[in-house]
Amino acid sequence: MLVNNKKISITGKYIKMARIEEEWFEDLNDPNSLIQQLKGENIKADIFTFWQRIPNTQPKFNYYMEWDNIAALSISRYDYWWNTQINSKTRNVIRKAEKKGVIVKVVFFDDEFAKGITNIFNETPIRQNKPFWHYGKDFETIKREMSDRLDRSEFIGAYYNNELIGFIKIIDAGAYLDIVEIISMIKHRDKAPTNALIAKAVEICDKKKIPFLVYANWPRGTLADFKRKNGFKKIDLPRYYVPLNFKGNIALKLHFHHRLRDLIPEKLMIHLIELRKKWYSNESD
Repeated sequence: MLVNNKKISITGKYIKMARIEEEWFEDLNDPNSLIQQLKGENIKADIFTFWQRIPNTQPKFNYYMEWDNIAALSISRYDYWWNTQINSKTRNVIRKAEKKGVIVKVVFFDDEFAKGITNIFNETPIRQNKPFWHYGKDFETIKREMSDRLDRSEFIGAYYNNELIGFIKIIDAGAYLDIVEIISMIKHRDKAPTNALIAKAVEICDKKKIPFLVYANWPRGTLADFKRKNGFKKIDLPRYYVPLNFKGNIALKLHFHHRLRDLIPEKLMIHLIELRKKWYSNESD
């Protein structure tokens, strides 16, 4: 749906949430104008939500606000990241990739590269201790999905013996480069291709003078450890919620605008993640 030249997506079963589809890649400088149009369009949404992107971390609007977050790496120079923002253990892991023969380079997205991605995605049905949502997709599907926003995208591939064993897709979001996909083959984990890919992405940010590398929201568990070891930090950002109708107003007051999983305390969530890990470990035995 297009409203005020913004693509709007609507999600939710009982409480319908509207948001800008490209919110990771564009700012909303005049929310009031869009909100009035959303109300006037009589769309099937109860609440409109939007946020401020980095570096705008301080709230500047008067709507109801809660804190959201991202995982971001502040970049001034590559050598500063290498010497100061990561420790010696992480540096040794990155060196290990090169010593084992992993070659990391910027690549052109073509059929050969898409076939390599297909092989990576279909290596295993379980990743990060849960079903992997790309598993089972065919070449044409993956090529189409990975072609999204090609004009703003850059791909980095990690190769071992001329085989693609890992890759990053990053999108130029103006204020930062956004990692929208990063994955490596599990069977080549001993060669640390994912760490080497991060290092190359930092190098690109340095060359383009882009001050941030963003890697989705701040997670829980082992993925948070990986991000932290590579220099990423949790950055809080204002997220606003604006009711579009009476139902949305009541839902917001009762805090029904959150998913159930978002209300689970962090310690309990980590415990549940560990239980899930054990479950899928038993399933694979």
